Amino acid sequence: MKIHQMQPAPNSKKSVKRLGRGIGSGHGKTCCKGHKGQWARSGGGVRIGFEGGQKSLLRRIPKRGFDNNWRKVYSIVNLGDFEVFENGSTVNAEALLDMGVLSKVEPYGVKVLGDGKLTKKLTVEAKKFTASAKETLEKLGCTVIEVK
Repeated sequence: MKIHQMQPAPNSKKSVKRLGRGIGSGHGKTCCKGHKGQWARSGGGVRIGFEGGQKSLLRRIPKRGFDNNWRKVYSIVNLGDFEVFENGSTVNAEALLDMGVLSKVEPYGVKVLGDGKLTKKLTVEAKKFTASAKETLEKLGCTVIEVK
């Protein structure tokens, strides 16, 4: 296919509705807006969520829940995810990003959980470790470093 042979898909191009161009166009006089009323006026209509003066749905439904501004969000990694690394390598946030184990590192860093099987001896650097993860890593002879 060459650039001069390219054309849009069938029925993908829709012509613009030309308003106020005479009686023969079918869109003349009132321009498809009917007679009078707020919808016929320039700048007419109502804001999003307006329900004609009755109390809006947003205000009728009760508020629920709580958003904790002080929560600490960690990137969670399981021990089984470390199997992609070679024996003796150092595992930290940057290495986890490079290997595709994590898509992003959360503000408070990486937390290691004890789920999964690990067979390799590694050096693991993380902000937090669960008790089971720390125990399993030390049992395997891995070096555990808590980053501050």
